[in-house]
Amino acid sequence: MPSYDRALHALRTWLDSWSGIGHVVVGMARLDYDLQLTRYDERGWRATFYTTRMEHSPTSATGTGWERTPWHATQRAAWEALRQANRDG
Repeated sequence: MPSYDRALHALRTWLDSWSGIGHVVVGMARLDYDLQLTRYDERGWRATFYTTRMEHSPTSATGTGWERTPWHATQRAAWEALRQANRDG
């Protein structure tokens, strides 16, 4: 396996873990986002990022991801929140 592939595999393995979720959450918190992560039995996970406030509502969600694993849901929601922030300027 070429070194680039090994490095990408190592990054993917690290991000696809509870530790990886923690690092994504810390990075998003520095940008003033809160995470809500919910498991729905065997159906999957929903991750939602909100701008930091005391109260969160479905209309204040800035990024949401629904996936079979918590790390993929968190990554998708973070990307969506960052894309939305970029669109809003």
